[in-house]
Amino acid sequence: MSKALTKQDPSVDWPVAPAGRAVVLHTRVVTDTGGGPDKTILLSAPFMADTPYWLAAAYMHPPDDPGFERVRNRAADLGCPLLSVPDRGPLDHSVFRHMLEVCRHYNVRIWHSHDYKSNMLGLSLRPFADMKLVTTVHGWVRRTLKTPLYYAIDRWCLPFYHHVLCVSEDLVQRARSLGVPDERLTLIHNAIDESRFCRRYPAHKSPLRKKYAVPPGRLIVGAVGRLSAEKAFNNLIRATGALIEHGVDLELWIAGEGDGPGGREDLRRLIDHLQLADRIRLLGFVGDTVEFYHGLDLYVLSSLREGLPNVLLEAMAMGVPVVATTVAGVPGLISDGKQGVLCPPGHIDELAGAMGRVLADERLRGRLAVAGRDRIEADYSFARRMASVRAVYDRLLESEEN
Repeated sequence: MSKALTKQDPSVDWPVAPAGRAVVLHTRVVTDTGGGPDKTILLSAPFMADTPYWLAAAYMHPPDDPGFERVRNRAADLGCPLLSVPDRGPLDHSVFRHMLEVCRHYNVRIWHSHDYKSNMLGLSLRPFADMKLVTTVHGWVRRTLKTPLYYAIDRWCLPFYHHVLCVSEDLVQRARSLGVPDERLTLIHNAIDESRFCRRYPAHKSPLRKKYAVPPGRLIVGAVGRLSAEKAFNNLIRATGALIEHGVDLELWIAGEGDGPGGREDLRRLIDHLQLADRIRLLGFVGDTVEFYHGLDLYVLSSLREGLPNVLLEAMAMGVPVVATTVAGVPGLISDGKQGVLCPPGHIDELAGAMGRVLADERLRGRLAVAGRDRIEADYSFARRMASVRAVYDRLLESEEN
């Protein structure tokens, strides 16, 4: 499937749901190339292929958003049916009509939303479509002038959902505080396909190191994510500069795109101000993150706010030692000094100190790499995650039959 599917385009047929399988519709608003939740959503479809459920994703996005083509391609690569829902903003009433058409066409049994707008839309549609409402709370991490409005919408929506999934314990507590009863609340951590994210050769043999002409012996630090203020890549750049100033031979690669505060232009100005253009690369969108992780000696999560970031799970699965800030679900994933090294968010000196400690000790890097991979295999396997999600779906539909 090479493109997203929309009934409004008469040249494109919607995919046919297999007979006898319950349709689960994952819904979300995306801009540009999407984000961490999309890795979970799009990968869910193939992992449900041998179950009674057929999964599709209906994504609301700005019309003509050039980044959406990459979301389409990712969905096609993973075998997830993707329906495009053009969304021109809060006053675009066609979104409701379009989603209702989707729900009726497929006789959607489970509406699975992933953000405040799809949460609100699910409640609005349910009187017209007999379906169970499930939402995954990934975390309220981006703070804008509209953030209080988003909180207010979720405060109203979540208690009315049949089930709420949270990716970290702190989000369980937050959902509980919004009035979601415990019997409709489940902790299901993010997870990854550990068979795909696994190391196949040492970092010094990375094709990316050859591409960027990295000198022998230089250490490579990496990070992945949307270029935005909550990711605090500016702190990571400053910490990297401090280590270089103290004689550490390292290079920083940041993969991701984004405009606005904390975006590409802000980071580029900071890099030029610190005179680090020869040591810090803003790589933009990286389609093959497996190859990216292969080139790293250390992965750093510098975020100020997160849920439980998939990129951290991916790096650990790849056997890359990690340094991470103690945001949201991260301390539940990593015990300091065992599966990684932790530091408080927003403290550049402590971030630099943690990075310097790991970069200076090859044996420590080796121990962290092994322990990180073991942690993912034991507790963050995508197959186990989807078994837990399926159990929620089963209970909801069984209760409906009874």
